[in-house]
Amino acid sequence: MRYGIVGGGMLGMTLALRLAKAGHDVTILEGGARCGGLASPWQLGDVVWDRHYHVTLYSDTALREVLDEIGMSSQMRWVTTKTGFFVDGRYYSMSDVRDFLMFPPISIADKARLAATILLASRISDWRPLEQVTAVEWLTKYSGRNTVEKLWLPLLRAKLGPYAERASAAFIWAVIVRLYAARRTGMKRELFGYASGGYDRILERFEAKLRALRVSIVTGCRCELVQSSGDGVAVVTKHGMYRFDRAIVTLAAPLAARLCPQLTQSESERLSEVEYQGIVCASLLTDDELTPYYVTNITDRWVPFTAVIEMSALVDRAQFGGKSLIYLPKYAAAGDIVFQMPDDEIENEFLAALGRMHPAFSRRRVRAFRVSRVPYVLPVPTLGYSQRLTPVKTSVPGLYIAGSANIVNGTLNVNETVKLANSVAGELLTSGQDATVAVAI
Repeated sequence: MRYGIVGGGMLGMTLALRLAKAGHDVTILEGGARCGGLASPWQLGDVVWDRHYHVTLYSDTALREVLDEIGMSSQMRWVTTKTGFFVDGRYYSMSDVRDFLMFPPISIADKARLAATILLASRISDWRPLEQVTAVEWLTKYSGRNTVEKLWLPLLRAKLGPYAERASAAFIWAVIVRLYAARRTGMKRELFGYASGGYDRILERFEAKLRALRVSIVTGCRCELVQSSGDGVAVVTKHGMYRFDRAIVTLAAPLAARLCPQLTQSESERLSEVEYQGIVCASLLTDDELTPYYVTNITDRWVPFTAVIEMSALVDRAQFGGKSLIYLPKYAAAGDIVFQMPDDEIENEFLAALGRMHPAFSRRRVRAFRVSRVPYVLPVPTLGYSQRLTPVKTSVPGLYIAGSANIVNGTLNVNETVKLANSVAGELLTSGQDATVAVAI
């Protein structure tokens, strides 16, 4: 079979790996300058590192299998990290049981209910009933109103913004299950990992592996139309037309709907109605570390970003030339005005807030600052979400649509993306019909 994969993110690359290993002819058509999608690197000052923050958990078995296949397992570094909370203008550690017991914002009784909630979620295997109740309702039932107001709801707002009170309990269940996975396999603590060289090195090895399997990678090739044509699939790009027996397109669900005009009205509407959170993610390179925490969760609503990710608490600073790499993400609805703000306005607002949080912080010590904007990142799992999705196999002969919107029982991360690619590849390899695969991510 001749497969075309339009979009070379981790989903598309993993699909290419699986299909090429099965002996098929595969071409990746990527609109950007190189493959990687959300995992792609960029230049920040004199450092090349990930454009967005990424971490591999030791329990991320699907991703670790791919890393082993491309020869990157030996390049992984595994460490334990600390977690912080910024509550009412103060920092608190939440890195172990003692920190949890000493955490002032909630009472001992509330902590007992919170621990019981997490334990309960970790033991739930069927997530479908959780799609019928909101996260806030479910958490209130088990953790109590005070803990929801002081802890859960601020965290949901930080990640989901205006969708915080509309998201189903399946969302928070998926978060807890992923972070609890190490303990479920007998490990006392989850190990967090990174590759020496970051995703720049991972993607370099991944592309080399694909080319060794005779996968053709065409970059700077933006797709404009995918449609059934005769006994195959036509993929129209700004550089010309490609024809395949089967084609794979990596786009957000609403963009996939626009790209595939032969879908039924119902299918197109369902794809277009998937609600996404986007991200404005600032990266800064500074001379100084801020905290010992890899992640600082923020509950104070005056802070313009939703967390502080201090990569230098995870990654050896030698990887950053002795400097500290910090991410300041802000999750927002795709149409939020923040996506229109100029870089200098975001820089001034974010750094002013960082200075308020850290009186010792000095802008003079910041060596580089860049802003990434991606309006379609996280599909929001609202009530009954999985029932509203279009099937992977559409009404168009040979057309399949699968992507981040189809990660219905997990959160968007590279491991879930790889798992989805494995599942879709399995379906394609057992299908007896020609197909176009539109992968929304």
